[in-house]
This record gives sequence, C-alpha cells and structure tokens, in this order.
Amino acid sequence: QAQLVESGGGLVQAGGSLRLSCAASGRTFNGYGMGWFRQAPGKEREFVAAISWNGGRTYYADSVKGRSTISRDNAKDTLYLQMNSLTPGDTAVYYCAATGGANYASASDYGYWGQGTQVTVSS
Repeated sequence: QAQLVESGGGLVQAGGSLRLSCAASGRTFNGYGMGWFRQAPGKEREFVAAISWNGGRTYYADSVKGRSTISRDNAKDTLYLQMNSLTPGDTAVYYCAATGGANYASASDYGYWGQGTQVTVSS
C-alpha cells in the first residue's frame, strides 16, 4: 500500500527553523510532482510549496517564499521542506502530497496524501 509519512514537526520559537521530511513507502513517487500543504485550525488547507518530479522546478506560496526551501532525494524517495524565520502564522498541520498532474498549487490535483505533522510556532 502506497504511503507518505511526514516527520520533523514540533514546537519551535518564533524565528527558529524546522526541516520537515516526507518518506514514501509501498511504491516510488519518483515520477510524480510533490507538494507541501498546511492547514491551520478553522482554515482551509493551503498550498505551501511544490517541486517537479526531477527537482528542476520549484514553486512557493508568497507567504513562505524566501524563507523556505523544498527539495527531494529520489534515491531515498524522500521530500523535504526547510523552513526558516518561522512565525506564529506558520502554525499548522503540514501535509505532503504527490501528483501526476501539473497544477501544483491545487490540492485537488494531488492523489496521494500523508497523515500530516504538527508545526507549532510560539511567540
């Protein structure tokens, strides 16, 4: 059974950094675009960042651009999200997802989702 499993979330102070990981199991997602989304309490799930199948193209939401880096290691079937200069506004459950499509910013384009990892940023 194909699975995406996120890790690396936790509690961090404002201004700190976190590196999220998303490991694939059960099948490879090397030929898929991958993305990170987040959902804060009472809010809709929103796009954070995405990367093409070979890592050649990356996309970021304006809210994280310049302080976050998405990357992937296809040899390890693992996706990463490095987040710096975190603010309380970044507090959310972060999900990784895989898509065979090209509309990377749209959650509806993704067919595989992880269970999420909580990121909490204290002020």
